[in-house]
Amino acid sequence: MGQVVGSHSKDAESAELELVLAALARTPRLAKFLRYIAERYFQDRVNDINEYNIATDVLGRSKSSFEASRDSIARVEAHRLRRRLKEYYETDGKDHEIQISLPSGSYVPAFIHHLSSPEVTSVPEPHADSHEVKNLPFALVADTQQTLVLSEARIVETSYPAPLALRKPVPLYGIAGIAVLLAVVFGAARFIPRSGLGHKPVAAASQPLTVTQPGQQDAVQVPLRLLAGYEGSPRIDSTGAIWQSDRYSHYGGPWERPQGFVARTSDPMLFEHWRNGDFSYDIPLRPGAYELHLYFVTSEPASNGASTFAVAVNGEKILSGFDIDSDALGANIADERIFRDVSPGSDGLLHVIFNSERATPSLSAIEILPGIPHRQLPIRILTQPASLTDHNGQLWHADNYFMEGYTSTKRAQISGTTDPALFAAERYGHFTYAIPVDTRDRYTLILHFAEFYFGPSASGTGGVGSRLFRILCNGNTLLDNFDIYREAGSLRALTKTFSHLKPTAQGKLNITFEPISNNATVSGIEVLDESE
Repeated sequence: MGQVVGSHSKDAESAELELVLAALARTPRLAKFLRYIAERYFQDRVNDINEYNIATDVLGRSKSSFEASRDSIARVEAHRLRRRLKEYYETDGKDHEIQISLPSGSYVPAFIHHLSSPEVTSVPEPHADSHEVKNLPFALVADTQQTLVLSEARIVETSYPAPLALRKPVPLYGIAGIAVLLAVVFGAARFIPRSGLGHKPVAAASQPLTVTQPGQQDAVQVPLRLLAGYEGSPRIDSTGAIWQSDRYSHYGGPWERPQGFVARTSDPMLFEHWRNGDFSYDIPLRPGAYELHLYFVTSEPASNGASTFAVAVNGEKILSGFDIDSDALGANIADERIFRDVSPGSDGLLHVIFNSERATPSLSAIEILPGIPHRQLPIRILTQPASLTDHNGQLWHADNYFMEGYTSTKRAQISGTTDPALFAAERYGHFTYAIPVDTRDRYTLILHFAEFYFGPSASGTGGVGSRLFRILCNGNTLLDNFDIYREAGSLRALTKTFSHLKPTAQGKLNITFEPISNNATVSGIEVLDESE
C-alpha cells in the first residue's frame, strides 16, 4: 500500500523526479511542466502552483491577456501529464519505491512512497496563514487498553487537494492491528472534503458524508436539480423549474465554462459550470424508483482522440468508456443521459460516482425526478420558446434537443385539435432532434404537424406536392415524400405515430427532417416508453 509522506524524504523524491524527467525527454513540454510544479512543491511554494502561473511561466501564454475561463491549455497539458505518469508507473517505473502522481483536479504533485514497514510518517504542518483548519469527522486513535476507538481529530484542508497523512503514528500490536488501522484510516480519508482548482473554486460544494442512514426527515425533496460546480442563487430554466447550487458532492473541483454557444439545448445556463475530477454525489432519498438525468458538454475536442470515463450508481456501472464528444457528436453540443429505475442504497443514499479512465470526468448538471417503475417518464416538446400545459394537464417543454432549422410563430387558428395552442409555432428547414432515452426500452414517437403555408385556407397558393419531406429515426425511414396538405389540407392538425423504436447505444432517438420539395416542418414531438 502506498503512503504520501513529507519533506524529510525530499532527497529520495528528487532522485525519483530526475528519473521521470529523463523518461519524459521526448516530450519536453511535459517535462518542463513537471519540473516546474515539483520544484515549487519542494520549496514549499504550493500556493504558486496554479493555472495562471503554469500557463504563463511554462506554456508560453501572455501574462497580460491569459484568461483561464477562455483558455484551457493548462488543464489539457495537466491531463496529458497525468496520463503519462500513469503509463510510466504501469511499465518502466512499476517497481519504484516512490511514485509521482498528479491528482485529478489539482496541479500539485503527490509523491507516493511504497513502504516496506508499517510505520506511518507525518506530513509537516503547512503554513497556517494559507490554510483553514477544519475538523475531520472521525480519526483513529488507541486507548490505554490497546483497543480502537473513534475520536475527533484535526486536519488541515487547503484550497487545493494537498497530500494528507496521519499527524502521529498510532502504536498497534500485531499484524491484525496494523491491517485494521490502515483499513479504517484510508476508509476515513474518503470523508475528508477536498476542493479542486478552477476559475472559481467552490469550497462549500463538497460536504462530509454521514456515517448513519438518513432518516425520512433528511431525505431531499424531488425533483432535485443541481448545477454542478456552481455556487450562487437558484436559477430557473425555460419550463420554470428551479436549479440549485452544487450540493451533496465530494472531491473534484468546480470550473466555469468559457462563454460560447451550446447547441441542442434551450437552457444554456445548465452548462455554464461543471465539476471536474474523480468525484461523487451522495444524495439522501426516500425509498422508491427515481429517474436520473446527467448533463454534459465539452468546450473543445480532446487533443488525443478518445477521452473516456466511467459513471456508477450504487456500485453498478451505468456508463463505461463514456466519451462526451462521441456521445454528443462534437464539442459545444449539450448531451443528456437518462436512467430509469434508480433507487437509493441500503444506507438511504444514492451514490453517483465518476471515475477516470482515459480522461478526467466532468459533469454540468444532475437531475433526479420521481420515477415510474420500469418506464421512462414521457417527453413532450413544442417548437416554442416556452412550456405549455395541455387540456389533459400534460406538460410540454420548450423546444429542446434540436440542431439547425428555423422557427416561425403562426397566428392562424388550427382546427382538428383540442389544443390549438400546441400549434402556435413550427420548426422548419433541414434539421434534427437527438432526444435522450434510457437504452433498455422501446419507444413510441408521436409527431404533430400542420400546413401553415400552402393551400387556399393559408396563403392561397400551392397545394398537393408543394411541400414534400422525409423523416428518419436512427437512420431508418419513417415517412418518405410526406405531404401534410395531401393528408389534412391546410391549417388542420395532423398526427403521425411510430412504434417500437429502438434507441442508439448512446441512448438517443435521432430524428432527421429532410426536405425534398420546400422545407420540412414539425410543431410537436412526443416520446413514450412502451415498457409495461
